[in-house]
Amino acid sequence: MARIAGVTLPTNKSIVVSLTYIYGIGKTRALQTLKTAGVDPEKRTKDLTEEEVNQLRQLIEKQYRLEGDLRRDVLSFIKRLKDINCYRGTRHMKHLPVRGQRTKTNSRTVRGNVRRTTGSGKRTLTKT
Repeated sequence: MARIAGVTLPTNKSIVVSLTYIYGIGKTRALQTLKTAGVDPEKRTKDLTEEEVNQLRQLIEKQYRLEGDLRRDVLSFIKRLKDINCYRGTRHMKHLPVRGQRTKTNSRTVRGNVRRTTGSGKRTLTKT
């Protein structure tokens, strides 16, 4: 059972996929880290030796901001945008898409209007 950055990695998955369970590490960064550590990316997490796990742990925790620190950073960046009342900050405050997406359709997940069945959550037209 490998534990890196406070996250218990799944044992039956490939180490590349297991590393992506850590917030702040994607597939590219996982592959890059494994290459630096000299660990075979095809290995399963359960097949890693203690030495390899320790080497990965040291590399990852030394090089990257992960988990709680990264989440705190992201929240502070968003808070800063809200405090200075910039356009992106106001979009965050209103729970709308921030990066220029259209809102007439396709912004249901951000607005919280997720349709589970056809017709639910649809706005009703009022006749005048």
